[in-house]
Amino acid sequence: MTKEDIRKSVREGYAKVARQQCSCCGPSPSCCGSTETVDTIAQKLGYSEEDLAEIPEGANLGLGCGNPVALASLKPGETVLDLGAGPGFDCFLAARRVGETGKVIGVDMTPEMLTRARETARKGDIRNVEFRLGEIEHLPVADNSVDVIISNCVINLSPDKPQVFREAFRVLKPGGRLMISDTVILRPLPEFLQQSVEAWVGCVSGAMRKQEYIDTIEAAGFRDVQIVKETPFSLDCVLNDPMARAVAGNLQVPARKEVEDRLASVLINAIKR
Repeated sequence: MTKEDIRKSVREGYAKVARQQCSCCGPSPSCCGSTETVDTIAQKLGYSEEDLAEIPEGANLGLGCGNPVALASLKPGETVLDLGAGPGFDCFLAARRVGETGKVIGVDMTPEMLTRARETARKGDIRNVEFRLGEIEHLPVADNSVDVIISNCVINLSPDKPQVFREAFRVLKPGGRLMISDTVILRPLPEFLQQSVEAWVGCVSGAMRKQEYIDTIEAAGFRDVQIVKETPFSLDCVLNDPMARAVAGNLQVPARKEVEDRLASVLINAIKR
């Protein structure tokens, strides 16, 4: 798989989700094969009932693997950047926390997701959120211009993760904070998954080894890099993802258990000194 092949597949997969208005673990059996609602999934990932009550209808597609907003210590007046904003779920939560004097910028490379996010913002009259089209490896954001960067289960999708973190370092102000939720590999994945583009789009095969992930953040210039929280990664959610459906047919029960033991969801915090 080339980098462009990966980007194309990721873009097409998430465009499909945006058009179907279906999450990876949504309640529609015909689309996702799961009986859990997106709110139930979000609560399992650390979002409170108050968080879910705050966001506009249609912003939660259940696409994350954690809650970076909860630990970002956002303050009124701050500028927040969300890498891979999707339909805007975390952006709208952050907008509440930074208030009218603050600003939230969501960047995503999928036009269909941006259309959905912008329409949700318009309907909700949320004026301190802006959604920009762009790749997280080449952020349409000025140098030293944001206070906090958040991202939720997106960086694993990038074919050039070192460049993502170099860009994150560039746009953060000195003293700025990085708070991201993502998937990492604890042990090597089976070969067939490593070669599967569907598994990449489903947030599996594109994940880095945990220590390599930390080392990559530090190599970009960040300091005080630490894993705040680590939890087992639920493969059941991935296998209900319409984007990873092709993978499901290849996974027998023993293999599924083996793969699930190899993945984790982590919340990582770092500082630009």
